[in-house]
Amino acid sequence: MHRRRCRSAVLALGVIAGLLAPTAVAAPPAAAAPSGTKKVIANLFEWNWPSVASECTNVLGPKGYGYVQVSPPQEHVRGNQWWLAYQPVSYRIESRKGTRAQFQSMVNTCHAAGVKVIVDAVVNHMSGQDAGGTGWAGSSYGHYDYPGIYQTQDFHHCGRNGGDDIANYNDRYEVQNCELVNLSDLATESDYVRSKIAGYLNDLLSLGVDGFRLDASKHMPAADIAAIKGRLSRSAYIVQEVIYGAGEPIQPTEYTGNGDVHEFRYGKDLARVFRSEKLAYLKNFGEGWGHLPSGSAAVFVDNHDTQRDVGGVLTYRDGGIYALANAFMLAWPYGSPTVMSSYTFSNRDAGPPSDANNKTLNTTCYSGWECEHRWRVVANMVGFANATQGAGVTNWYDNGNNHIAFSRAGKGYLTMNDEDGAVTGRSYYTGLPAGRYCDVIHGDFTGGTCSGPVITVDANGWFTANVPAHDAIAIHTAAKLS
Repeated sequence: MHRRRCRSAVLALGVIAGLLAPTAVAAPPAAAAPSGTKKVIANLFEWNWPSVASECTNVLGPKGYGYVQVSPPQEHVRGNQWWLAYQPVSYRIESRKGTRAQFQSMVNTCHAAGVKVIVDAVVNHMSGQDAGGTGWAGSSYGHYDYPGIYQTQDFHHCGRNGGDDIANYNDRYEVQNCELVNLSDLATESDYVRSKIAGYLNDLLSLGVDGFRLDASKHMPAADIAAIKGRLSRSAYIVQEVIYGAGEPIQPTEYTGNGDVHEFRYGKDLARVFRSEKLAYLKNFGEGWGHLPSGSAAVFVDNHDTQRDVGGVLTYRDGGIYALANAFMLAWPYGSPTVMSSYTFSNRDAGPPSDANNKTLNTTCYSGWECEHRWRVVANMVGFANATQGAGVTNWYDNGNNHIAFSRAGKGYLTMNDEDGAVTGRSYYTGLPAGRYCDVIHGDFTGGTCSGPVITVDANGWFTANVPAHDAIAIHTAAKLS
């Protein structure tokens, strides 16, 4: 399509540099937790615990992220591939990302920075190695033998497809009682298994964890998850991984009674709009597109699974268009948003930067790590999301194509131009109080000053500006200059 023909050239000429630049990091006040409602999650995929702790203090807290999602912390099989962290061999809190003591220190440090901690919890299955072996922390294991935890009677053995694997996603029994790529499938209907899973989650709660992403939730009946949740020692945020499949018998809506559910259609639909359709179509994005109810939906542009499915979603490789998609997600009032923070990978199995023993290295952004959550446009739009909580969409504008704008009812305003040419000298009605505002797409607002462009809203709520091709302007009341 014509509007896409010039994209690579336009982005290469500088838009990428502006949208992807890391935001300035200011030292946070001592032990002062950021105030206000904060719901944005940063998924620091495969970061080790000392690096997560440092990031909470230096970036996530100061920028207003409410939560950090960390990768599975339990003992897993040995190796480097990313998916080995999703093959537990025990519930010991010791992995290539760090020790139990380091994990505890990380949680405490993040809390001191005002950031809550969500653990990616693998509770549907154990490992997938037929031969077994020795786990990261020294625990011996077999495919259905985890000494002191589980034995063969604690797993499903569905007897289908020549190896117990799932083959037919239109068969509810098979999806929830057979094995996902040979991973030993726990019998979560068993009282004993439920007690062991709850014990693991309660151990994490005792370390101060605030919530869980329940991996592979689709492969467990919603009632089993509810029963495990009922055994938790205290309340915790729950988000469940349930991938939507058209016409399949297991649907994400079955799980909303337990907590939030990942809305996988969100990222795919957003990618299609930004790549080949019209931003004007986003006017009713979310429930209007058949997605989950907003109050139950956990949304993301990409996550660690979908970014490895070539062409399905936008990822860090898409540069400026990816930054704009994240800006839209953080400005639009649908669901609870998660920002992905990746490491660089050249094949879908590649694990994180590691030493010779496969221990995950400390994160050094832009040296093997992408750190998308630090990109100026992404990090600063977290503040926009916080400032506009609870405000509806008003003053929608679109040109019928790829220039859109909208207010968040007296609290913020975004205009986005994804055309191949600049929009010049146009006036926008914001409904915001008169004053001078920092354009947080291009500048950091710190100490009452703005490092980038300043937008002046007049007494009637209007401003006039130029918006370059494939770029945006965003202002909000928490980034208003005195």
